Amino acid sequence: MTRLLPMNRRHFLKTSAAGAALAGFAPGLLAERAAAQTALTVGFIYVGPKDDYGYNQAHAEGAAVIKALPDITVIEEENVPETVDVQKTMESMINLDGASLIFPTSFGYFDPHMLEMAKKYPDVQFRHCGGLWKEGVNPANTGSYFGYIGQGLYLNGIAAGYATKSKKIGFVAAKPIPQVLQNINSFLLGARSVDPAITCQVIFTGEWSLAVKEAEATNALIDQGADVVTCHVDSPKVVVETAAGRGAFVCGYHANQSPLAPEKYLTGAEWAWGNVYTDFAKKAQAGEKLGNFVRGGLKDGFVKMSPLGPAVSAEARTKFEATLAEMTKGGFSVFKDGLKDNKGNVVVAAGTSLAEDAIELESMDYLVEGVIGSTS
Repeated sequence: MTRLLPMNRRHFLKTSAAGAALAGFAPGLLAERAAAQTALTVGFIYVGPKDDYGYNQAHAEGAAVIKALPDITVIEEENVPETVDVQKTMESMINLDGASLIFPTSFGYFDPHMLEMAKKYPDVQFRHCGGLWKEGVNPANTGSYFGYIGQGLYLNGIAAGYATKSKKIGFVAAKPIPQVLQNINSFLLGARSVDPAITCQVIFTGEWSLAVKEAEATNALIDQGADVVTCHVDSPKVVVETAAGRGAFVCGYHANQSPLAPEKYLTGAEWAWGNVYTDFAKKAQAGEKLGNFVRGGLKDGFVKMSPLGPAVSAEARTKFEATLAEMTKGGFSVFKDGLKDNKGNVVVAAGTSLAEDAIELESMDYLVEGVIGSTS
């Protein structure tokens, strides 16, 4: 089949020095553009390597899914820092490769970098992974997408709750932003659904990717008695290998890390970005409006779980699978019923609950009772 020529930004500039005049005086070119509407070039930008067993790998796996779709060209650049360098990468993708849909995936790419490019290139669509986009504040050609992966952390917590003997579990975290805090809290609440006496020690490293501090934090947690460890950093590889090397069980995050610790890996909360990117790409090809605020969980195919490992008991499997089925139906609430933070303040009123899509969760600024650590 002959591949249709994409009417991208570069081609547009070549065919007309005065783009504004095209609509009124070049009906033939408009017809060509309509015929080529299904061709699409999509750019993906990663802050780290695509094979990091973590955040970047999860997005790269999603990009690989849409590479197989007809009339889609995918361009990728890895190891791009959260500096003006990412602006240069975006401009290159737009002007040299003709990208009309760009996914700058890292948290720090959003402001000011993606926002600056969005203002400069209003005909290009930009979508950011995270919760930073605000309607009426940010450009209309930008938006955010994210998933309710706290559901997966709750399931991780169930597996951890059955595996721990010390009743102490540990969490290595990068920064105390809302998504990270929600994951820490969900992990403990899942464990406490098994045993309310379990506590979770958290250590913040201050960076998304800092191998030395991640190893130090993991060792410190185990030294303090934690026998199950998980994390929210860009690449869980160091945490998983360090914890397993010390004899602790591990729960994964972002992607499947079971090959790194096959005997000690309980399960993991993974992203299913291929489903999300497919939806964005197909809508862009069809000329449909892309969502500016896109969210979903297990039931929507945004999130999935790693297979349960060999160390997971039959009792744990039963509760895990029953909870997973309930979450997949929708309506499961992690945060509910008089929940307190670790300073003693009530954060969810008695008899009430926060739905999985409750907007309040995207501004979470507390650690729940039973989490040992501080956000500052």
